[in-house]
Amino acid sequence: MASSAGPGTIDPRLLRAFLAVAEELHFTRAAAGLYVAQQALSRDIRRLERELKADLFVRTTRQVTLTPDGERLLPYARRVLEAQDALLAEFRRADAEQRPLLVDVNSPGLVFERILARARELAPDCELMARFESGLTGAAAELLAGRLDASFGRFAGLDPAIRDRLEQQPVRYEPMAIVLPEDHHLAALDAVPLDALAGEHVYAGAGNPRTLEWTDLARRLFEGRGIEVAPPAPLAVGAEEFQRIMAKKRNPVLAVVDFPAMPASVLRPLVDPVPLSPVSLVWRRGLAHPGIDALRAAVAELAAAEGWLQRPADGWIPAMDARLMMIRS
Repeated sequence: MASSAGPGTIDPRLLRAFLAVAEELHFTRAAAGLYVAQQALSRDIRRLERELKADLFVRTTRQVTLTPDGERLLPYARRVLEAQDALLAEFRRADAEQRPLLVDVNSPGLVFERILARARELAPDCELMARFESGLTGAAAELLAGRLDASFGRFAGLDPAIRDRLEQQPVRYEPMAIVLPEDHHLAALDAVPLDALAGEHVYAGAGNPRTLEWTDLARRLFEGRGIEVAPPAPLAVGAEEFQRIMAKKRNPVLAVVDFPAMPASVLRPLVDPVPLSPVSLVWRRGLAHPGIDALRAAVAELAAAEGWLQRPADGWIPAMDARLMMIRS
């Protein structure tokens, strides 16, 4: 570098700023990735250059490139930050082992309870506590606030800025179904062709801010098929309330094949095509806890044993969901 007299210490935050710019070669994108203002990022880079007495980047109106000193610093910065991350993860893990892991299983009776039960078997010394948040959009806010540790749902349905702060592991392509009043004209069918719902107003959580990802999936599925998303209805909690609202509104309800049985209604799988609800295990980025390891192992085990990640030939799924379901954190 330009001077043989090195600094006494370097703030790792400055190295993170340098690494972000070095990898993006773009200050605006690097600042967005670090969730800082571009001016603050530029200020940190200038401070690092002063401390090292070296120019690290060549900046023009068109591009950003590394100088020879920047190239020289890059592998050292990576090693220092990897070591710091490992150190912090070790101490976070030690601290995490002393507290329970809070796991959202959405609603009682769904497949996520099986995953939780298997994770408890795999990590008997951990306390994994069930929570019922009902909706990944709502659960994601709780994850980022630290009031929840893990949840399940449609990862692609979250805002990209939220997804960037979370990690995910694909769990299942869950076939979708329809809940019908038991005297509905389609209730006699063993399976309901999607086109048979044309003209229906199907409830899919519209108006519920905690389930925006589910309503969005429904709209994508119904588009061009003559099916409408039913207007908002009171949120029914429990079988009796579900029965009362179903009897009053009489709207079919979009669900999944594992949806628990409800009184005075029938559950029928959807076919032609088979619409799929893409489900991931979702947790806060950087969270270290043996309970998360157990959940991930349980997901991998059950998905492999039961073929949860095998898409049927006539399965339907949005392209954006298909791409994200191929990614393993």
